[in-house]
Amino acid sequence: MSLSRIAKSLVVAAAVGLSGMAQAIDITGAGATFPYPIYAKWAEAYKASSGNGLNYQSIGSGGGIKQIKAKTVDFGASDKPLTKEELDKDNLVQWPMIIGGVVPVVHLEGIKPGALKLTGAVLANIYLGKIKKWNDAAIVEINKGLTLPNQDIVVVARSDGSGTTFVFTNYLSKVSSDWKAGPGSDTSVKWPVGINGKGNEGVASYVTQQAGAIGYVEYAYALQNKMTYAQMKNKDGQFVGPDDKTFGAAAANGSWKAELGFYEILTDEPGKDSWPITGASFILMQKVQDKPENAKAALNFFEWAYKNGSKSALELDYIPMPAAVTALVINSWKSQIKDAAGKPVY
Repeated sequence: MSLSRIAKSLVVAAAVGLSGMAQAIDITGAGATFPYPIYAKWAEAYKASSGNGLNYQSIGSGGGIKQIKAKTVDFGASDKPLTKEELDKDNLVQWPMIIGGVVPVVHLEGIKPGALKLTGAVLANIYLGKIKKWNDAAIVEINKGLTLPNQDIVVVARSDGSGTTFVFTNYLSKVSSDWKAGPGSDTSVKWPVGINGKGNEGVASYVTQQAGAIGYVEYAYALQNKMTYAQMKNKDGQFVGPDDKTFGAAAANGSWKAELGFYEILTDEPGKDSWPITGASFILMQKVQDKPENAKAALNFFEWAYKNGSKSALELDYIPMPAAVTALVINSWKSQIKDAAGKPVY
């Protein structure tokens, strides 16, 4: 081979090498703590599969919404879905990525996970500060046979703007008129009593450390931290525990419509097996992409997660989105997410 041909071969090889390097894009995202355990699991597997990394900041839904509006990340994540009007105002698109459950967790000596029973009304009155002791008559009445201590209840809630808080307070607003007329439902509310921790991690830490505490976290955090969670009385009057079956029963009531930005809230759904504090976690992206190659890399990750992430989601007690819904979502990307010239990114 001539020197000129060898030189050309090296140039081609270098170009191929550089091309391969260019294809590896680290995706940036920020937002909800609710789906963080499964996003971390997916990111690890996707990195091994594709070479592309995911840098996801678990900062709460409020922070995720702010960052995607400011275009400082490739995608935002929120457990509070935005309405069609909110999406249009900020030129955003939204879709559901995963479904899970928010669970009350307690620190009570001698009480095993799933042994304590709570109703929506009792839970609301605890967070309103109306029920102050664990042996209050309202709690004892629904826990016959369970020995409850004469102990102060330490109420723990989120300090940050949080989709987990939105799901939790949305449920309380549906089951308690006093809660609806008081703190209400949002990613951040004025808590009547208690102490506050940042993120699911902060709430879990406070509950673990404080005897007599009650908090609310995403179910995966309760499992990972071996926390004592409660059963809840659902809309059909049945006491149910949190797991993929009860989350799935609630999720089955969902009606996902692309034209409405896939807006859906799954709290207090009917069904004898439905977990009453179920919610979806949503992805937010800009309709017009300044960095289309980053947007495409992010969408490739989400498609991969839809198609390959169900097993790991179920292992962490999340519910994968139904295939019919994921097909609608992926199809919506083609018409909704474009580059500055109006060309579809995906």
